[in-house]
Amino acid sequence: MSHPTHHPASHDHRHSTDCGHTAVQHGDHMDYLHEGHLHRADGPQYSECHIEAGSANPAQCTPQHACTDHPKDHQHSARCGHEAVPHGDHVDYLVGGHLHHPHGAHCDDHGALRVVR
Repeated sequence: MSHPTHHPASHDHRHSTDCGHTAVQHGDHMDYLHEGHLHRADGPQYSECHIEAGSANPAQCTPQHACTDHPKDHQHSARCGHEAVPHGDHVDYLVGGHLHHPHGAHCDDHGALRVVR
């Protein structure tokens, strides 16, 4: 599978499990969350990844989801304090080890991620 890539000139370090960015086990490799991107080191460059929508990380509406990891009136956004994660054709937020997708007056639960940090 081909992924869009970019060179690490936009980074001041190499991603690793102790670089300060959240490490996520993604299939047979490790990705790193960085400014709304999911990066995979591929030699001298980084591949852009995303979490695939499927049985482990579904993309459907789950209005019955009742998260206790943030206040009920919390609004996810680029500055809300939760890391953005590319998921399928949209962006979710990492909350308590699982993906939240803002949807109307509730958050959908789009499954767990294996966070290694």
